[in-house]
Amino acid sequence: MRSDCSNSRRSSSSRRCSSISSSSRSSTSRSSKAAAAAVAAVEAVAAVKAVEAVAAVAVVVAVAAVAAVTAKVAAVAAVTAVTAVAAVDAVVAVAALAAVEAEAVAATAAVAAAAVAAVEPVAAVAAVAAVAEEAVVAEVVAVVSVVKVTAVAVVVVAAAVVVVAVVVVVVAAVAEVVAVVVVIEVVVVVVVGGVVVVVVVVVVVVVVVVVVVVVVVVVVVAVVKIVVVVVVVVVVVVVVVVVVVVLVVEVVVEVVVVVVVAVVVVVVVVAVVVVRLVVVVVVVEVVVVVVVVVVIVVVAVAVAV
Repeated sequence: MRSDCSNSRRSSSSRRCSSISSSSRSSTSRSSKAAAAAVAAVEAVAAVKAVEAVAAVAVVVAVAAVAAVTAKVAAVAAVTAVTAVAAVDAVVAVAALAAVEAEAVAATAAVAAAAVAAVEPVAAVAAVAAVAEEAVVAEVVAVVSVVKVTAVAVVVVAAAVVVVAVVVVVVAAVAEVVAVVVVIEVVVVVVVGGVVVVVVVVVVVVVVVVVVVVVVVVVVVAVVKIVVVVVVVVVVVVVVVVVVVVLVVEVVVEVVVVVVVAVVVVVVVVAVVVVRLVVVVVVVEVVVVVVVVVVIVVVAVAVAV
């Protein structure tokens, strides 16, 4: 098409070149629109991916929260069960201690009965001694009183020792139950705290990774935009340069053709004029020669006559 423009006449070449320029501009605008559509499509895909990433993060956080709540409820249930078992054990221990105390009281009653049984012969001896002599009776009565007081004191001390032993056993059992419950609670708190810390760390790491991925996607999209714009600008510049070069070449070719044709025409015209002048001169010279010859002949003839 360019060769047709350069080989045709000037008017038709100008019209054809103008149509070529308009078609080039329309193709350039189409490529720009296509590039803009591609950039918009890339932005839409990036936005959809970002929304999907945020939704995934929200799902992970919700699952982690449900897991943490479930673990806490399970820990509370375990502590409650352990506490109930410990309470039952404590009740059983108290019942056992009550049985031991009842046995101790029965033993004390038996000791008191034995003391009374031991005192009764002494009383009989004292009665016999009273019959024998009042002084001996009085002394025996005093001894019996001391024995009775001592027996009562022994019984009271034994009962106090039994009570103290029962209290010590109960306190030891309660302290053991409390210590076990406290240890279980501490273990549960440590385990729950460790699970919560791990879940929080995992959530933070996931959020950081998602944020980094979103930032990288945004940066890549921006770079792709810049590259697309640069490519479009370069393509437009190349098309403009090609069109300008083609137009300049066509104009130069047309000017050269016109100049060459004009020079050829001038040379031909000058040659024709020169040829005509040469022919005229030659004809004139021939005519002059002929006239001179004729004149000479006429003069010679005239002189001869």
